[in-house]
Amino acid sequence: MTDPAYQRLGLPAKASPYTVLRAAVRALHPDTRAVRGFRAARKRFYRQMLCAHAARQAASDPPSG
Repeated sequence: MTDPAYQRLGLPAKASPYTVLRAAVRALHPDTRAVRGFRAARKRFYRQMLCAHAARQAASDPPSG
């Protein structure tokens, strides 16, 4: 099961991690991005999006061997 927040980004499985990060930043409300006290929560959100993307890429890669 993929994270619903990641699904809302609407990115293809071949997207680069940088593209995922940019989409995650744009997904947050500007007021949320501006509050310094939310920095740890924002970093946690970005890491979750990157982990969900990595899991999706691993699931869509054909098995080699």
